[in-house]
Amino acid sequence: MAHHLNMPASLTKTVFVTGASGFVGSAVVGALVERGHRVVALVRGAKSVFEAASVVTVRGDLLEPATWRAPLAGCDAVIHLVGIIREDAANGVTFERMHVQGTRAIVDATRDAKILRYVHMSALGARQNAVSEYHRTKFAAEEYVRRSGLDWTVFRPSLIHGERGEFMRLLSGWARKPVGVMPYFGRGVTGLFDCGRLQPVYVNDVARAFVEALDRPVAGKTYDLVGAEVVDWPTLYRLVGQALHRRVRPLPVPAWYGNLLTRLLPGGWLPFNRDQVLMAKEDNTGDIAPFAADFGWSPRGLAGIL
Repeated sequence: MAHHLNMPASLTKTVFVTGASGFVGSAVVGALVERGHRVVALVRGAKSVFEAASVVTVRGDLLEPATWRAPLAGCDAVIHLVGIIREDAANGVTFERMHVQGTRAIVDATRDAKILRYVHMSALGARQNAVSEYHRTKFAAEEYVRRSGLDWTVFRPSLIHGERGEFMRLLSGWARKPVGVMPYFGRGVTGLFDCGRLQPVYVNDVARAFVEALDRPVAGKTYDLVGAEVVDWPTLYRLVGQALHRRVRPLPVPAWYGNLLTRLLPGGWLPFNRDQVLMAKEDNTGDIAPFAADFGWSPRGLAGIL
């Protein structure tokens, strides 16, 4: 494990960003530009091009390094954000390929390009013995990063929210319907018990953390990245409803029933998958104290942002 000195904060960097056109990626690219950095933005099939003159857009496939190795050369740091929450096995989009093989591809290319600084997007709950394949593959990717010899930093965010995010758009859509029902998964015959707690974190705070990590002596560290409040799913739904001035009704769905549906119905027929049912039952909370101590600030709470 090689932990070298970070570059001086005053030095403008050229940063290679994977997943740059995504929800988090767009926020990270914007934060980098605001800090005066240059960005090489890897996107896949994105029609839009970043408007800032300091951003170069590269269209390529993470799993085909030949499409982006040349633009990577000469960069000072890499921020790796690519991840999926749902698989599309028919098109080769699986947790194993995108999380593990994708991470191997970018880590190996970073090392070959003699780039030391590497900041990695993982997920809160990533662990070897996790119940979900999502979390197991996130952990396997972390382990590859930790063995890389790079100056790595790993972030594990809880649920990331923001107005452009898929999750918040989904909740807003439910809240605006006449009935205003928002389903969640819980334990027991009725689904009324142990629905899981989480600490949603704002996308702009996540972006700030990734960008500031480039200039701080935090190599070799893994951080939870969580918001200020711990909420369960019904409470989160009610907060979203209040922000939209809508009355919402959280609807418990038994996790056993959700699991049954994922086994009986073909992929793509449901707005959720088995991993999402499993993860929704777990607490997704963390300890922000190590991050706050090293960075000097903490992510904001839900209320004001919503």
